[in-house]
Amino acid sequence: MATQEISFDMTAKIVNHILVVEDEQDTALFLKTLLEEHGYHVTLAKDGGQAHSAFVMHKPDFVILDLIMPQESGFEICERMKQKESHTPILIVTAIDSSDSRQLATRVGADGYLLKPFDPAELLELIKEISNDLWEREHLTPSSNLSDERIHFLCRCGKKLKVRRKHRGRTMTCPACNEALVVPLHD
Repeated sequence: MATQEISFDMTAKIVNHILVVEDEQDTALFLKTLLEEHGYHVTLAKDGGQAHSAFVMHKPDFVILDLIMPQESGFEICERMKQKESHTPILIVTAIDSSDSRQLATRVGADGYLLKPFDPAELLELIKEISNDLWEREHLTPSSNLSDERIHFLCRCGKKLKVRRKHRGRTMTCPACNEALVVPLHD
């Protein structure tokens, strides 16, 4: 519990600069305005070329990425970014609602998946959750008690879930979509 409190207080220090990769101008401007109202510095990119240049030059703390992009898909952009900087969190924000798309996003390294249209509060919460989870995995020393360590996984609806290792193989209900799912045996 103390770790969680520390994490939420640290979000502002973990994420300052967000790269938004979105070719739809209205959506890009909406995201920029929303994020800037909440204290984030935002860089916009409208295609893969701009995204990769901004990613290398500005070194964002977080990336919001659409999947349907001109010239290069969001999957390809995500994979290339993760190859360069695996610790930079990437949230897919897309209108594509399919399990194949979600699975491919996970395989190419995406840390979260959010469907359009989305609730702005949910987007802001996901930025906090994803960045805090990634920071904790990379910076906090694992506990010697394995039952207290957490398993992180995604529901098919895109909700990022975190449960104790002792719950591996057990059935649980996703709090977002109420679908029954089995906790994976491996991280």
